[in-house]
Amino acid sequence: MDCLTSPTSRLRACVAVLAGLLTTQHSLHGRAASAAPAVAAEPVAWVATSRPARPRVALVLSGGGARGLAHIGVLKVLERARVPVDLIVGTSMGAIIGGLYASGMEASVIEAEIRRLDWEGLFASRVARPELPMRQKEDDFAVTPALEVGLRDGEFRVPLGTVSTRGLESLLRRYTLPVAELRDFDRLPIAFRAVATDMETGRPEILAHGDLALAMRSSMSVPGVFAPTEVAGRLLGDGGLVDNLPVAVARSLGAERIIAVNIGTPLQPRESLDTLLGVTAQMINILTEQNVQRSLALLDPRRDLLIAPDLGRLTAADFQEARAFVALGEEQAAQQFDALRPLALPEADYAAWRQARGDRDLPRTALARVGFSGSEQTRPERYAGLLESQAGQGFDVAAAERDVRRLAAAGDYTRVDYQLLRGADGDSLIFTVEEKAWGPDYFRVGLDFRTDFSGRGGFNVKLLHHRPWLDEAGLSWRNLVQIGTQPAWSSELLRPLGEQSSPLSGWFAALGGELGREEVLTYDGPEGEETGRIRRTRSRLGLDLGQPLGSLGELRLGAYSERWRDRVVVASDAFDGLRGGITRREQGLRLRLAFDRLDFASFPQAGWRARVELAGGRLEDQARTDRSQPFTRVEAEATQAWTLDNRHVLALSGRLLASGHGRNSGQGLDALGGFQQLSGYKPRQIDGNQILFGRAVYYARLSPPALTRGLFAGASAELGNAWRERGDIRLGELRSGFSIFLGADTGLGPLYLGLVHAPRGDTGLVLQLGAP
Repeated sequence: MDCLTSPTSRLRACVAVLAGLLTTQHSLHGRAASAAPAVAAEPVAWVATSRPARPRVALVLSGGGARGLAHIGVLKVLERARVPVDLIVGTSMGAIIGGLYASGMEASVIEAEIRRLDWEGLFASRVARPELPMRQKEDDFAVTPALEVGLRDGEFRVPLGTVSTRGLESLLRRYTLPVAELRDFDRLPIAFRAVATDMETGRPEILAHGDLALAMRSSMSVPGVFAPTEVAGRLLGDGGLVDNLPVAVARSLGAERIIAVNIGTPLQPRESLDTLLGVTAQMINILTEQNVQRSLALLDPRRDLLIAPDLGRLTAADFQEARAFVALGEEQAAQQFDALRPLALPEADYAAWRQARGDRDLPRTALARVGFSGSEQTRPERYAGLLESQAGQGFDVAAAERDVRRLAAAGDYTRVDYQLLRGADGDSLIFTVEEKAWGPDYFRVGLDFRTDFSGRGGFNVKLLHHRPWLDEAGLSWRNLVQIGTQPAWSSELLRPLGEQSSPLSGWFAALGGELGREEVLTYDGPEGEETGRIRRTRSRLGLDLGQPLGSLGELRLGAYSERWRDRVVVASDAFDGLRGGITRREQGLRLRLAFDRLDFASFPQAGWRARVELAGGRLEDQARTDRSQPFTRVEAEATQAWTLDNRHVLALSGRLLASGHGRNSGQGLDALGGFQQLSGYKPRQIDGNQILFGRAVYYARLSPPALTRGLFAGASAELGNAWRERGDIRLGELRSGFSIFLGADTGLGPLYLGLVHAPRGDTGLVLQLGAP
């Protein structure tokens, strides 16, 4: 899932709704009221005004995922009514909104920031694809990044959270930097408490000091959605598990008037209870409502005020509806404007109270040190030379956030954060990393499936394995195993060369090999019938010296040896190849330059990708009379995608193959044909040593993200051909193919249902799971 509203997002959004609603398990909540008073037996400090006799006012904000954005609207009404707040106690999303307000942000500023957020990017499971190292980008074309499973101590494990909080943590860090030095939350412009859950004891953890950004994030650690945090040796989960509306906490801290804002999810009607998911959600809703009622019973109607905005059917996962949440919260809080009047200050006094909240400007200071913490197996310091933040330079928030993304792009960490620490000898910028807890071996799964509904097709299950950090130098091992109609195995050991080498910089050496078997159909020409079936086995061994080009791409120079063995399984009278076994060997050098800036590997919406490979050496081919000969080969391909508006995309692709004394013997080593590879022709029906191919694909998103990034509809037009020799190339011989399709970028790969047609080929239906 890239976020709560993208690839596999609606599935995760449902999990988020369930987990978000699982905010007050009755078995735990019963302890909250008794445990909270032990946290603070005396009133907290509160902001002095010109009316010292006024009651201390506490604002209690409940959890509820995206529904908690309604708190912003309530804050706007409190400001308009000139109601001062001396203490804020929040749970989950209430802790985040409340913590921002307590840090000195005005409600209008919070609203403006929320409105311009890219929620999809904020909850993306990894760094934006263009910023990833090239090797991770290439993996996306083999298997999707939707789910990664780890192997640790002989057991398969999954991440503790299905949604990344990296973006959220960077956001909270940025907003709280002006008060980062205030480790005691009583010293904030408004005293603040965040409620979390000790996941070992099941008791509430009232966070009153420390790192404000981390405290807010800890309170919003929905189990199964956001990974728990570790604070002072305690594993903390979502505070809603024990106290979703922490009235008792506010009372124990000396609050004399409480304004409680409850934004819980209402019970669903019967028609929504016809699925397992619906019934489960309703069950959790019921438990939540029971627990909230216990907190509401602690309110004194003579002196306290309850605001419970009716948010309709908007759910805890509807972050894209931020404007609607704020508007509803403001609208319904305004209905209680008269009830707020007894707490209001005169205009001059309220202005003085707001002024006393202080200046949120962040002083720009020079950094005395840039360091790292939290690493046990990896070496984040190898990225030091790539970071924009350097000792001796002024601290820059945007640069620090870009550095966080660079560290996260390595793929070694489940969490990356930073802290700006003041010291007698200057300020230190410390990047804190949290290594993946479900490794050290990582696996991703993919599927390939295709059928033309006439008996031709294939099915493969793919398993990608990655083992980083086999030694202190960063040796890594990658394996791709494919089981099915085309069994294959590829493996590569990659070792960085140099202390500062990383996936984004520095030289590396790579030793790789491949084994595979497949059955290849042969045809009586591009428009002819099937003439035979060949069983082909192949092997390859190569050694490369490479250089990452940052996140832009990669350069490799290497030597390789490749071998093919063909054996005829079925042959008709029209079969024109050698009927015995045929062996080909190719040995040589290659230079490969690859770039990838696509935003998605499947159904890209923006960016480009290009690859050029030059190879030369000697070829031994039993199908030729001159069995050993020199060869040269140039291969190039490129793709460019543009988003024409929010829904419509145009992608152009091209491919070139030019081979001198090439390896092709008319049996599909290099070929065109198949869905969007000259649609309307059979896979590999058009083969040759020289290939020209171009494709234009248009697609539009038909539906919002659900179990996929969305449902797409589109069409393609393709033009190309293949020839044996360079002298045979005739542009007038280019063939065309067309397709119209429905598609979806699923958690197992891109899925297509297409109608294909070639004027000189066939017309038919194609169902395909996997890249064209």
